[in-house]
Amino acid sequence: MARELGLEDEWWDSREALEAFSGNRPLAGSQPLASVYSGHQFGVWAGQLGDGRAILLGEVDTPGGSMELQFKGSGLTPYSRMGDGRAVLRSSIREFLCSEAMHALGIPTTRALCVTGSDQPVRRETIETAAVVTRAAPSFIRFGHFEHFSHGNMPEQLTALTDFVIDNFYPDCRESDNPPAALLGAVTKRTASLLADWQAVGFCHGVMNTDNMSILGLTIDYGPFQFLDGFNPGHICNHSDTSGRYAYNRQPQVAYWNLFALAQALLPLIGEPDDAMAVLEPYKTLFPAELDRRMAAKLGLSRASEDSRALCGDILKLVASERTDYPIFWRRWARYVAGESADTVRELFLDQPGIEGCLQRFQQLSAQQTQTGHPPDGDLALRSNPSIVLRNHLAEQAIAHARQKDFHMLEELLAVLENPFAEHPAHSAWAGFPPDWASSIQISCSS
Repeated sequence: MARELGLEDEWWDSREALEAFSGNRPLAGSQPLASVYSGHQFGVWAGQLGDGRAILLGEVDTPGGSMELQFKGSGLTPYSRMGDGRAVLRSSIREFLCSEAMHALGIPTTRALCVTGSDQPVRRETIETAAVVTRAAPSFIRFGHFEHFSHGNMPEQLTALTDFVIDNFYPDCRESDNPPAALLGAVTKRTASLLADWQAVGFCHGVMNTDNMSILGLTIDYGPFQFLDGFNPGHICNHSDTSGRYAYNRQPQVAYWNLFALAQALLPLIGEPDDAMAVLEPYKTLFPAELDRRMAAKLGLSRASEDSRALCGDILKLVASERTDYPIFWRRWARYVAGESADTVRELFLDQPGIEGCLQRFQQLSAQQTQTGHPPDGDLALRSNPSIVLRNHLAEQAIAHARQKDFHMLEELLAVLENPFAEHPAHSAWAGFPPDWASSIQISCSS
């Protein structure tokens, strides 16, 4: 990320770099600011929120386009409310690792540049130490920005924000008869694709408030996230989510709810409610189609069909019934499609007739697709099923070492996560079953 931003390697050894990315000395050319926004939190209107611990430094021109740099945890802002504006080392490392892990998985996300640690104490559930994570994205604009100006009856600001987003990120919408409606439609498509990515890889966000939804369809604000271990469709990864609103299997519907909230915010510019609902409607078919395509690829099939959808559905029912490890099952399946024995898949299940039936149906489906010129593709399956994801216990181990000022595991884990579809024999344990204690890890909104 540093090289993409044009930051030279040797500069990182300088005192200037340390001061800059601790938030103690402004970067040359930057005009730091905190942004106001509002939002719905756990389905309830929360009113004004804003960057309570985030500071936007400015934009950097890169060969791939403009990128915004933002501190998270560098201190008080006008929107810190009752907070201290700080982040802790624990959450900063989790965001740093997961941002880059998601990027390597091909899932749209904000990026991480660096983490700066400190011995300064910060009180959360316990006393922890402070840290600042620097992250990058084309934009950090959220659904909640639009809600703020709409609910605050500020039509000029709402129009300015909408025009800015269209002109800078969705220029094709300008050609529409109703550009704000076209913007809503474009965001709907990106959000449907993003949610299909999450569901296919088994990613739980944990806090899908409207202020945590990116207008660019990026994964943003890594808090109590989790990649699934044993497959439980109703899994709640956020200890603070007592109602289960953001459970894994509810994420697609929550995303639609959040899009509806964005539609309400844009309604003063769109005009007719029917026009807003018309551009939201495709989500109901876009998301399932996107997910079907990804799940077919996980099977090793280049084309989704009703048969592949039915097979995936039955596989997931079987996996859920035995709480089979989600990443391990799919990686073993990929190796089977690539030519290895199916025995490693079979041994994951007590219900041998159940998995045998799924394997036989896959062979039948493969024969059908081969006849139409689309045989199963082992390379596709291996590219669609990572050998390693950032499980909670791996993050916890890296954090425990980092608290002792030992960053070797953090660096090695990052290197492995940057190549998630490769085999890593030297770190095979990281791709194996989680230890028993992993199931007791609880992650809350506190960071």
